Amino acid sequence: MIHTFVGNLGHSLIIIAFVSAILSAIAYWISSKKTQTQENKSWKLLGRAAFITHGMAVIGVVLSLFYIIYNHYYEYHYAWSHSSNNLPVEFMISCFWEGQEGSFLLWIFWHVLIGGILIKTAKSWESNVMYIFAAVQAFLVSMILGVDPWIGMNIGSDPFILLRDAISAPIFESNPNFVPNDGTGLNALLQNYWMVIHPPTLFLGFALTLVPFAFVIAGIQTGRYKEWIAPTLYWSSIAALVLGLGIMMGAYWAYETLNFGGYWNWDPVENASLVPWLILVAAVHIMIVFRKNGTGLKAAMILAVTTFLLVLYSTFLTRSGILGESSVHSFTDLGLSGQLMIYLFAFIILAIVIFVKHWNKIPEKETDSSAYSSEFWIFIGATVLSLSAFQIIFPTSIPVFNAILNGLGMDSNIAPPTDQVAFYTKFQLWFGMSIAILSGTAQFFFWKRVNDLKTLRTEISIPLAIALMLTAIIINVVKVYTFSYILLLTAGIFSVVSNGRILFKLFKTNVKLSGGAVTHIGIALMLIGILFSSGYEKIISINYEGRIYNSEFPEEMNKENLLLFRSQPKRMMEYTLTYKGPRMTSKDIPGYFDRELLMFFSDPYRAIAKENIAVNGETYVLAGDTIHIYNENIYYEIEYKKDNGDVFTLYPRIQDNEQMGLVPSPDIVSYWHGDLYTHITNLAADDETIEWSQAEQHQAHIGDTLLLHDFYVVLDGITPMKKVPGVNLGEQDVAIKFNLRVLGTTEEISPIYMIRDNSFAANPEVTNRNLGLKVSVNHINPEEEVFTFDVQTTQKDWIILKAIEKPYIGFLWIGTIVMCIGFGIVTVRRYKEFNQQEEKTAKQKETISA
Repeated sequence: MIHTFVGNLGHSLIIIAFVSAILSAIAYWISSKKTQTQENKSWKLLGRAAFITHGMAVIGVVLSLFYIIYNHYYEYHYAWSHSSNNLPVEFMISCFWEGQEGSFLLWIFWHVLIGGILIKTAKSWESNVMYIFAAVQAFLVSMILGVDPWIGMNIGSDPFILLRDAISAPIFESNPNFVPNDGTGLNALLQNYWMVIHPPTLFLGFALTLVPFAFVIAGIQTGRYKEWIAPTLYWSSIAALVLGLGIMMGAYWAYETLNFGGYWNWDPVENASLVPWLILVAAVHIMIVFRKNGTGLKAAMILAVTTFLLVLYSTFLTRSGILGESSVHSFTDLGLSGQLMIYLFAFIILAIVIFVKHWNKIPEKETDSSAYSSEFWIFIGATVLSLSAFQIIFPTSIPVFNAILNGLGMDSNIAPPTDQVAFYTKFQLWFGMSIAILSGTAQFFFWKRVNDLKTLRTEISIPLAIALMLTAIIINVVKVYTFSYILLLTAGIFSVVSNGRILFKLFKTNVKLSGGAVTHIGIALMLIGILFSSGYEKIISINYEGRIYNSEFPEEMNKENLLLFRSQPKRMMEYTLTYKGPRMTSKDIPGYFDRELLMFFSDPYRAIAKENIAVNGETYVLAGDTIHIYNENIYYEIEYKKDNGDVFTLYPRIQDNEQMGLVPSPDIVSYWHGDLYTHITNLAADDETIEWSQAEQHQAHIGDTLLLHDFYVVLDGITPMKKVPGVNLGEQDVAIKFNLRVLGTTEEISPIYMIRDNSFAANPEVTNRNLGLKVSVNHINPEEEVFTFDVQTTQKDWIILKAIEKPYIGFLWIGTIVMCIGFGIVTVRRYKEFNQQEEKTAKQKETISA
């Protein structure tokens, strides 16, 4: 049965959301042009009502789409494309925003919540801000509208389109109501808890950048050229907090999930999210300068507006398909590239027209910026941030330049940087160092009046001396000898020390003013963490044996990777490693369990236990039970034993990804001084593709010893069985288990021989990849008590792994938390200041009216 009602409801709600957003924008726009009259209030109330209607419709769309995903309605293309029967609930949530339509809907949803808060808190700014907000919503909703006003013209991509309407397949010609039994599933790389929280956080950050944009445009149009700073400053601070946190969540996801050994690969999509954040932080600093001495108003306006426009540009980059060949993160083009371009240029043109029209009216305070003023250093810092952003976005946009030039008839095929990490790092290292120095130096000018070089020398000498002393100690202990790294380390420590000194003073006077110092300390710690974890990472899985694993392997794999045979310990630096075998996970069993305890059949999400499965001494599954498995991931248990006696186990995994093939993901153990990062680089063939030798027959009596594939195996005896996993035994059927013990190991091989219906003999093979043996019972001679076994052999199971030490990476994650705390302190302070200003303005109006 096709469930068309929920899809029709969802699509109808999208249309309502679109129309109500336009109505809200029009009503608020008219209200913004009226004076404070009854008519103004009526239009404002209409704008509110329309936006509330819009918000309710959007929430209805969200619930409808998730209802389809949650209930596995695979007649809908979106559910079939992104979900599957095997997914737990948390990853069904991730399915919601894996596709373009869902991610647009997430963005729209956040705008609804932010708009609702603005209606409640914007006060005198409501009409002027909300008409911009509603207009942006109309543009965003158009991306999922999915209507065809005329032939060849589509507006948006409908998330509620039926599978039969989205793809052409012969099955739909014979059976239009065909519904697949399962979906294609969520990309295995996205089946991670960070993908449940990272995209919503990032999109909330994107959504929050609209608030400064709206306030700037509203401030210019109403002639309130200076007043917009107060509400915008706290909204910008929280936007910087959320967007920065979202970016770092993505970095940690990459570190924990991908196998390139890092957290930032300078991928174009990564860059597209970082650049708006850099400009936003620059805007916040210029706003602070304006609040302090009235300078930098135009620069603050331009940077606040540019932040939102860069978010739109990054949306175009990632969703138009233009980065398809240069980024592994970009979406494919759903035919929305033209619509996205219209969206982008509409707001660029709007901003330019408004600025040009009002530019000469915007007051700009003339000031002689002394090198001893805080404003001078903050402006320098904002400039460095802006230049850093430009250096990132310009090479990232090379595919766009190529597309434009090719569209104009000029053949352009400019290649983006081949080694992205090396290219961007050589520039951004110096920008990072400059930011650290400036964040440490500007604080002295901000909190203490410095009028001459002598005063500056007095203030800066102690922090600088402490920083140089600490740097000298670290250089000798950690062996930092690269000149550029020494400079970056010195700058980072100087920033921590100087801001720490300011923070100590503020704790004794007014801790509410400490947000800036805390934020700067966090960023400095992040820079130090990046320096050590990236600049001084150490590969410890070196192949000192000189053995070439395979002549077809790249040279790096033969030199920088370690070959482990199962159950065979091997040295690696101060560790002894033992590969224990493949493991799986199940919702029925906590943790990891041995994959070889399972029998698999046609259902990829189900398996039968060959024997009891216990974890930490507690039995969760009995032999013969059918359990639910997560078949996308296979984990490889590796025991690490340090020379000091410490023992821990890592479970790097291999994901079977339809689009990308076998994708390795690391496992990590963390210490205070760094992480040990391990991932699989190669492995033996799986059970389905491995090549076995021709079967050889071996005969034995009970108690005999056999030589099988270099192992001595003793036939200890036979055991009658009442139950056989995966087999329904009849009352007359007989099953016997043979107990083969492998000397010198803890391994046992237990083939089963069954006699069914008094004549049919079934002898399922038993495979032991640990030993490279496959054994089955060929024949039983009860008279002579001789048993014949078929034995096949293959190479023992093995993996090749790479292990990397990431020193002091904890500074990066701690710095992220500290930075967010600092932005949080700033946000609370600026919100209180805005409320105080609004109350003061209201009292002034009451006095004038009286």
